[in-house]
Amino acid sequence: MYEEYGGWVSDLFRLINPGVGDALLETVREVSLTIVFAALYVAAVIALAPISFSVFQVRAADALLPLGILFGWPIILGVSVGAVVANFFGGLGTIDVVGGGLANFIATFLAWKIGCLRVKGSWIYATAAEILTVSLIVGTYLSYLFNMPLKAGLFGVLLGSLIAIGILGYTLLEAFSRPSVVKILRSRGIKLYLRDQD
Repeated sequence: MYEEYGGWVSDLFRLINPGVGDALLETVREVSLTIVFAALYVAAVIALAPISFSVFQVRAADALLPLGILFGWPIILGVSVGAVVANFFGGLGTIDVVGGGLANFIATFLAWKIGCLRVKGSWIYATAAEILTVSLIVGTYLSYLFNMPLKAGLFGVLLGSLIAIGILGYTLLEAFSRPSVVKILRSRGIKLYLRDQD
């Protein structure tokens, strides 16, 4: 019977209620990915704290944001929860904790929706939307927290976001969308949102 049902852990669920095992495994995979990406985000922010918590910041952890275009909800939730946890340790208070999580959620959700359009250049537009969203939200509240002009706050975060999201993040997105990587991820049952052409 083990071989008959593919020899996977979900065999028990399939025998009791066919189809339930696959849905359960997909949910477990997505929750696991969310936890992994949240942990990666927190680790990167804390490890690089000196460049992660000022107005002129290059938050390297934000390089994970464009992966939301490819992975969807596991990244959207992972980097949002990751920002909440990481910003808790940043010492800038509730505004940063809530604002950072909200910025990441809006940016990655918006990018995922744009990326799903599957039109030429959608991934570039999606990444640009993340850069602008993060810069606008985070730049605004950081200028308030550091008592500096709004233009300085927006410019400081925009500069860092161009590097972290635009260069590092887009490069990471391209790397994860290579056919060889996609094949490995899909063989593990991971759902991906790939562009048709770009």
